[in-house]
Formats: sequence, C-alpha cells, structure tokens
Amino acid sequence: MFWGLIIFILALLAALVLWSAYVSRGVERWVPMDGRQVEVPGVRIHYVEMGPADAPAIVMIHGIMSQLRVFTYALAGRLASDRRVIVMDRPGWGYSVLTGPRLDLRGQADAVAAAIRALGLEKPLLVGHSMGGAVSLALAFRHPDAVRALGLIAPYTQPIDQPPEPLKGLVVPAPLRPLIAWTIAVPLSMRTGKAKTVAVFAPDPVPEDFPIKAGGALAIRPASFQMGCYEIEMAPEVMKAQAPRYGEIAIPVSILYGRQDALLDPELHGRKTASDIPNGAIEMLDGGHMLPVTHVDATEAWLRKL
Repeated sequence: MFWGLIIFILALLAALVLWSAYVSRGVERWVPMDGRQVEVPGVRIHYVEMGPADAPAIVMIHGIMSQLRVFTYALAGRLASDRRVIVMDRPGWGYSVLTGPRLDLRGQADAVAAAIRALGLEKPLLVGHSMGGAVSLALAFRHPDAVRALGLIAPYTQPIDQPPEPLKGLVVPAPLRPLIAWTIAVPLSMRTGKAKTVAVFAPDPVPEDFPIKAGGALAIRPASFQMGCYEIEMAPEVMKAQAPRYGEIAIPVSILYGRQDALLDPELHGRKTASDIPNGAIEMLDGGHMLPVTHVDATEAWLRKL
C-alpha cells in the first residue's frame, strides 16, 4: 500500500506538471511576443516601439504580475501620435528572458538603463506603474543622467510589513517555489485569478478583454508565479534602504494615484513620497490601481503635462 501511494503521488505530480506546461503554452499562443528583444547584461529585454523615431521619447515599465500590454492596451498608442514610445517587459516578466539570476529592483534598474542606452534614447521620460515605479526610483539613484524625469502611476514606493491581500499567495519559501509553480499554482490561478484581478482593479471594473489584449493571462504561467514570489520577498528589503534616500533625487518626479486604490495606500506611496522628493509632485483622481487601463484619458492628459 505504501508503494501504491507513492506511485499515485508521483503520477499526480506528473499530471500537474504536464497540465501546467500545456496551459502555459496555450497562454503564450493567446498572448504572443509583440516586439523585439535587445540584449543587455543579464537579460534580453522584450520591447515594443511606437511613434515617430525623431520625437521625444517615453519609456514605460509595468508592475508585478503584469507585462507591457498593460500599456499597449490603450495608452501607448495615444501617446505615440507625437511621441516615440517604448514599452518594455521588466526582466523576468512577459518575454524579457533572464540570461543570469533573477534581478532585484536595483538590478532591474540597471537593465532598463542599459536598454535605454542600447536603443539610443536621449533622456526619455521614464513611466513606471506599480512595482515599475519602484524600479524607476531605483534608476533615478543609480543612473540619474539616463532619464529626464519620472512619471509614476500608482507606484510602490515605501516599505510595508505585509503584501497587499491579492498578492499574499505569492509568499512562498524559495525552496518550494519551483514545485508549487509547476503543480498547483496554475490550477489555483485559473480558479482564483478572476477574483484577485477584480480586487486589484477595485473599485474600477475589469475590462472583459483584459486577459488577452492587456496580457493578463500571462500571469498564470509558472515563470510568472516564481518571479512574483521572488519580487514579493525581495522588494521590502530594497525599499527599506531606498525610501529614506528620496531626498537625494534631483530629477523631477511626478506621481499619479487613484484615491480609491485598493492595492496600495495613496497617502503613503503617493503623497508622502512626493513630499520627500525635492522636485516631487502628486496628482490624485477618482479611481483604483490600474489607471493605465481604466482611466486612459486622465492618465494620458497627466503624462502630456510632464
């Protein structure tokens, strides 16, 4: 009976791995790679370029459990009418393939700065959403001459004791992450993903085409689960070192937050951070966390003022 139980467990694990691989391939067919890749140390950055090549440049980086389509969903195309817009998958997300170990916020900032140089961009405006805002701030410390200013949309900027409720499932010990990623993470994501997405968007509604057009479906892949676990563990310690230094940032930093953001506290991550930065400013609007998708008009108008 003991060996029969072992065989059953192994067969179940094998079936879960095969199912996870099958779903992952299916998701990648639904949401394929949209652009090209540029090689920088540690990662091949996947990016999409839009707009006139000789126009002022804007670089956009997304948040956790996301990818570049969150910007190409609607916002980037509008800006590209008269701006050179480059949207990137952050290292380890979407189709930006790591060629070395996973990169913390500082390493990701280095990779984004290297991509900016490799693409020949002249001091672009760097736009970061959510965790992309944390990476943008790290870049302002490490590569202040690479960009002309930061535009942060609902950014993660301050250390917090607990991750937001929809992301608490990513708190997993490192040794267990590969096993969970390739066995139960995919079926659990398929079962609970819609409710968690609703919680991230709240109080704004989730567009019906978000999983494909905005790339949300890629979040259920095993690789996304492991990268999400890594960032949830890594980011707080980096933020504890980064946040006290915001007074050193010399470039302009503008922040846009939804007053009803249910994922991150607008007062802590928005107003406090803006007040800590010498050239910081904040604008609030009625809305939740996913402003580039749900409040495109207001987000575009705010970015154009920058």
